[in-house]
Amino acid sequence: MNNISRRTFLTLLTGATSAPHALAAWPKIAEVPTLLDHVLLGCNDLDRGIAFVEEHTRVRAAFGGVHPGRGTQNALLSLGERRYLEIIAPDPKQAGVEQYSVITKLAEPRLIGWAAHRDDLEPFAEQLRKQGIEFEGPQAGSRQRPDGKVLRWRALRLKDDHGGLLPFFIEWSKDSVHPSVDAPKGCTLTDFEATTPETEDLLHAISLVQLD
Repeated sequence: MNNISRRTFLTLLTGATSAPHALAAWPKIAEVPTLLDHVLLGCNDLDRGIAFVEEHTRVRAAFGGVHPGRGTQNALLSLGERRYLEIIAPDPKQAGVEQYSVITKLAEPRLIGWAAHRDDLEPFAEQLRKQGIEFEGPQAGSRQRPDGKVLRWRALRLKDDHGGLLPFFIEWSKDSVHPSVDAPKGCTLTDFEATTPETEDLLHAISLVQLD
């Protein structure tokens, strides 16, 4: 994979989330969802995740900060306007905090999910309630960047995200700079596809959460 293009590398990462249930091992070209905000690449060590991405894209992700009380830290890389890659890993300085169990077990980087942006989560949450879709949130989150600026957001997570094929939803605070603005440039996300044998169920869910 040393000679893999940036485009193909990111396409493969995108397909990785559904690999255990995939109908085909090679991802097909598909449009990137308009609401896509960022893609999460998990690893049990942040430096290893950064090195992995740099090796295959020649772009080095920048340290983003830590998530207080959540036990994680991240590094970021822009994927174009209002889109970015988040490399997320345990924060050793928060060892006593319960961390995402999925990333603590990842010796190698792996796509673990994605986020879709919403301008206002409240009416969206109300629509989900009317449809009988269970979710958690919206919950407030924040992190301090290395330059001291604080980013704030709210997140809503579906209780059934179809094994990570559906996103969680994020609403950025109006006083926060979107991470894609000043994260390292050089990569774009051109293709995005999730495959599953339960295609009909997934398409129905996509329609209900207004991703189509």
